[in-house]
Amino acid sequence: MRNDGSSGPGAQVLAKHINISASKTRRVVDQIRYRPYEQAPMILEFMPHRACYPVPQLVPPAAANASRASGLSKAKPFASGAEVGKGTPSKRLRPRAQGRAYPMRKHTRHAAIVVRHGHM
Repeated sequence: MRNDGSSGPGAQVLAKHINISASKTRRVVDQIRYRPYEQAPMILEFMPHRACYPVPQLVPPAAANASRASGLSKAKPFASGAEVGKGTPSKRLRPRAQGRAYPMRKHTRHAAIVVRHGHM
């Protein structure tokens, strides 16, 4: 995550090795960026995307980290930043004809959410 020096302290939570493509994960993460803490799970609950399962699991731990580490209350936290990055590919061998094997890479992603307190 980049530190843009925006208002106040916050907390970051990182989910590593999510086995979903980056474009599908970004489509979900863009919906909760700059949204209040209470709205983020409600928005993602009714979206029909597969990435709606791992991404909303990041918001409550980020709010808890912000309240615990910074000593801030859970009054008005909001997701001030959300980013999806490239993860390490898992390498497999795909069996082919006549005993050959072709390499196959399964790409993974890292998703990060930053929760800050206060107003945008």
